[in-house]
Amino acid sequence: MNEILFFGSNHSPILLKNKSEKITKPIQFKFENENENENEKQIKQISSGYFSTIFLFENGKAIEYLNENDSKQNPEKIQFEENIQKVTVGNWDEVILTKEGNVFAKGENINSENPKEFINISSLIEDTNDRIIQDIVSGFGSVYLLTSNQNAYGIGDNLKFFIIVFLLNSNQELFGCGYNYCGKLGLGESIKLLKIQKLTKIQNIPKGKIIDIQSGSYYSIMLIEKDDGKRKLYLTGFNQYQGLSKNSREFTEIKSSLFENENNDIIDFSVGGEHILILTSNSKLIVFGDNEHGQLGTGNTENQFIPIQIELPKLRFNEDISNYHISCGNTKSFLYYSPFLSSFSNLEEDLIKLFRRKEFCNISFKTENGEIIEAHKLILNYRLNQYENEIEKLQEIISNKSIKESNQIFEMIYSNRIINPKLYSEIKEIINSNEKIEETMKRIYLNENENENEKDFIIERKEKQYKFPKLILIMRSELYRGMFLSVTEDTSNKVTDYSELSNKSFQIFEYWIYSNQIKDDIQITQEIIEEIQIGIDYFQLNQTNPNLFDLLINKFNNQN
Repeated sequence: MNEILFFGSNHSPILLKNKSEKITKPIQFKFENENENENEKQIKQISSGYFSTIFLFENGKAIEYLNENDSKQNPEKIQFEENIQKVTVGNWDEVILTKEGNVFAKGENINSENPKEFINISSLIEDTNDRIIQDIVSGFGSVYLLTSNQNAYGIGDNLKFFIIVFLLNSNQELFGCGYNYCGKLGLGESIKLLKIQKLTKIQNIPKGKIIDIQSGSYYSIMLIEKDDGKRKLYLTGFNQYQGLSKNSREFTEIKSSLFENENNDIIDFSVGGEHILILTSNSKLIVFGDNEHGQLGTGNTENQFIPIQIELPKLRFNEDISNYHISCGNTKSFLYYSPFLSSFSNLEEDLIKLFRRKEFCNISFKTENGEIIEAHKLILNYRLNQYENEIEKLQEIISNKSIKESNQIFEMIYSNRIINPKLYSEIKEIINSNEKIEETMKRIYLNENENENEKDFIIERKEKQYKFPKLILIMRSELYRGMFLSVTEDTSNKVTDYSELSNKSFQIFEYWIYSNQIKDDIQITQEIIEEIQIGIDYFQLNQTNPNLFDLLINKFNNQN
C-alpha cells in the first residue's frame, strides 16, 4: 500500500471525500478505489497544478483528479498504450513523457480546439532525428522539452505572466529567460529588465554543483551541493515569506539552524506558488511561506515568514527518510514514499540516453523515407554478436521502416526490451532474445582474446594494468557511470589503483564487474570480506548495484 501524506487545498479538485476544503495538518491520503491494480503498485511521482493532480505509479500507469470531476469526486485513469515515465502539471497544462520518448500534452495553450485531449507534441519537432525526448517541464501556460540530443524546445503561451525558464548545461552553466519580476531570474542588480526575451547566462552563481532549481510566483530557489558534500538553498526574487533581510536579484543563501547542523542535510525540496517545503536527512520537514489553504501543514492558516519544523504522523518507513519525496502544487503539498530503484533497468535507461547523444554516434542508417538515424556502433556490435553481416541485415530492415518504427527497433536493441512483437520478429535472427545485456557482455569480455581494443579503461594493480570496457563499468557502478556519462574521450587515460587487493580478492572483483555475480566455486573467508570492504570504502563501490559487499556476505553466510 502506498504511503502518501497530504495537506492544503482540498478543492479544485477535491482529492479526499468528506474532508474540509482546507486540510491544515498532514493526513494519510487514500485513493478512492484502493483495490484497483494501479493503486496497489508503488507510487512513483505526484504532480499538482491549479486544477488537476496526477499520480504516477511504478508500473507506468497514472490517474488524474480533475476539477470537473468534483461532482463525482473520483479519479480517472489516463489511457495510454505506452508506459508513462514522468508527468508534470502546470497551471493550465498536463504533460506526459512515455518510456518510448514521446510527449503528450493537453491544455488551452496546447490544443485550443480540444483542450481536454492529449496530443503528441514531440511529433511537432521538425527534425525527425530529434524527437526522442529525455525530460519535460511545464510552467504557467507553456511546456519545455529536452531531447536525447540535448536540444531544448518550447510550446505554449509566450506572453503569460510569471513564465520563466532555466537551462543548465553539462558545464554547470545556467541560463535563463522570461519574466524577471523582482529579479527572480537571478541575473543581478545590473539587469532590471522585466522581460528577458533571450537565454541569458546567469553570473555569480554560488560555488558548488547545482542539484535542482525551481520557481514560485515571485522567486526562484536553487539547491547547491558544496565541495564538502553539504547542500545549501539559495533564493532570488521577492522575499515576502523567505525571512531574508531584503529582496535579492542574485541567489542568496537561505539560512536556518533547522538545516545547518553538521549532522543534518537537505535531501529534497519543493516549491509551490508561494510556499516552500524542505526535507532533511534527520527526518525533519521544514516549511515556510503562504499558508492560506493550510499547505504548510502547521495546523492553522497563518503565514510563516521564517522556516519552521512541522510535526508528522509516524511514518512506516521513517528509518529510511531518503526514500521520501516532496511535491508542492500551487496550494497543495504531498510527502510520499517512493524508493529510488537503483536497478539494472535504470542503468539501462541511462545507457539508452547516452547512446542517443550525437557525439557518441558513429554509424548511420537510412529509413524508407530517406531520413537518417545516427546510432552507436559499439553497442550494436555487442548486441548483434560482433558480426558485420548482421549490421548489414539491420541496415536492410531499417531501409523499409518509418522513422518511428526504426527508433523502436534501436531502443529494443539498446535495451533488450520487446517493444513491438511484429518488429521483433523481423530481427529475431539478429538478436538472441534470451540474453540480457549483462550476459552478452560477460560472454564477450571474459574471453581475453576478444575485443582488446575496446577495453578502454585502465585499472592498475601491483604494476600490472588491466583494461576494462567503459560500457561494463557504467552498467555495473554508479560511481563509474557518473565518471563517464558527462565526459568523452579523455576518460580512456584514467587509471584506478587496486593494488591493495590480494590476487583472490581482485579475481572476485574482476568477475563481479563482468557478470554481476560471484563465482560458485570461490570460497569466501572473513579475511576476504574485510579486505574487499576496505576496497569498497576506498573506491566508493558501495554505490554499485547490486552491492558487492552484500553479495559477499550472503555467500559467506550460505557457505557457513
